[in-house]
Amino acid sequence: METARKVITGKSEQYGPALKWASVVALVYLLLAAVSIIGNGFGIATGGAAAQLFAFATNPLIALMIGVVATAAIQSSSTVTSIIVGLVAGGLPISMAIPMVMGANIGTSLTSTIVSLGHVRDGEEFKRAFSAATVHDSFNVLAVLLLFPIELLFHPLENASLWLAGFFAAEVVSADVDVSSFNLISFAIAPVVNLVMWSSSIIQGIWQGIILIIIGVGMILFVVHTIGKILKRLMTGRALEIMNTAVGRGPISGIGAGSLVTILVQSSSTTTALIVPMAGSGVMTMKQVYPFTLGGNIGTTVTAMLAATAITGPMAILAFQIALLHLLFNLFAILLIFSIPLLRNIPPTVAEKMAEITQKNKFFVGAYILTVFFLVPLLVLGVSELFF
Repeated sequence: METARKVITGKSEQYGPALKWASVVALVYLLLAAVSIIGNGFGIATGGAAAQLFAFATNPLIALMIGVVATAAIQSSSTVTSIIVGLVAGGLPISMAIPMVMGANIGTSLTSTIVSLGHVRDGEEFKRAFSAATVHDSFNVLAVLLLFPIELLFHPLENASLWLAGFFAAEVVSADVDVSSFNLISFAIAPVVNLVMWSSSIIQGIWQGIILIIIGVGMILFVVHTIGKILKRLMTGRALEIMNTAVGRGPISGIGAGSLVTILVQSSSTTTALIVPMAGSGVMTMKQVYPFTLGGNIGTTVTAMLAATAITGPMAILAFQIALLHLLFNLFAILLIFSIPLLRNIPPTVAEKMAEITQKNKFFVGAYILTVFFLVPLLVLGVSELFF
C-alpha cells in the first residue's frame, strides 16, 4: 500500500507541472476567444455605431477616470486593457481608449497598497512595506500627469503606435488580400467563438450584443484570475530567484527583472504582491523595489498584445494599435522620468513621506485608498458630466 502511494505521489509530482502548463495554454486560448467575442458583441450591440454609443465619453478626462475606477475595482490592468482591445475592435474610438489605458495604470497600483496592510501590526515593517507599495502609485500618477496633457496636445503616443501597428500589421488593412483567412489565431479560436455566437443567437438585436459582451468580460475575468494563480504557483520560486540575483545590480537590471517576472505570471499585481512583503521584511530596499515595479508596468502589456492577435479584419490594426500604445506609454514614462533626476526622485520621496504619515496614523491608509482610487475619480466624472 505504501509503495503504491509513493508511486501515485511520484507520478502526480511528475505530471503536475505539465498539467499546469497545459492549463495555462487552455486559458490563453480562452482569453483570445473572449476578446473576439467582446468585439463581436460590441459590434452587434451598437449596430456598427459605436461612436454614438460612446458619445457620453467624448471628454478624455472622463475616459481616464473610467480606466482608473474600472481597474481599481477589477484589480487587473491586464483584464481592463484586454477588454479595451476588444471594445476597440468593436468600434470604441481610439481617442477614448487611450486615456482609459492610462487610467488602468493608476488603478492597478492599488493591489500593492492593499498587500502592504499585511504588515500593519509592526510599525517599522509597515512603513517600509507601504512606501514600497506606494512608489508604484506615485510613479503611475506622475506618468499620467506628465504624458496625458502632452498626448492631448500633440498625440505622440497615438501617432507612434499607429505607425508601428501599420508597420507590423500592414497586411491587415490591405484591400487586395483577405488575410483573415490566413490568420491562424482566428482559425484556432473559431470553434469557441462560433459556439458562443450560436448559443446567443436565440436573442436578437442589441440584447444579443450585450449578452456577448458580458460573456466575454466574464471569460476574461476568469482567465486572468485563474492564470495568475496557476503561474504564481509555477513561477514563484523562479521569480524570487530572479529578484535575488538581478534586482540588486542596478535600475536597468531591476526593470528587466520586473518585466520578466510579470510576463511569466501575467500580472503586475502579482509582481508587486511578491515584492512588497520582501520590502517590509527589510530584504529589499526602496532603491531595489522602485525599478522592479516599473518593470511590472512593461511586462503587464503583454496580455493586451496577445489579446490583439485575436482580432482580424479592418479593425485589427486599431486593436493592435491600442495594445502597442499601452507598451509605448509605459516605456516613454520610464524614459522621461528616469532621465531627469528631479522627476526620478519624486515617486520615492512622495512614497516615503506618505509612509511616515501612515506610521503615525493607520487610518490614513483607508482614506488614501478611498480618495485616490475612488472618490477623486468619481468626483471628476461628476464634474465633467456637469460642465463639459
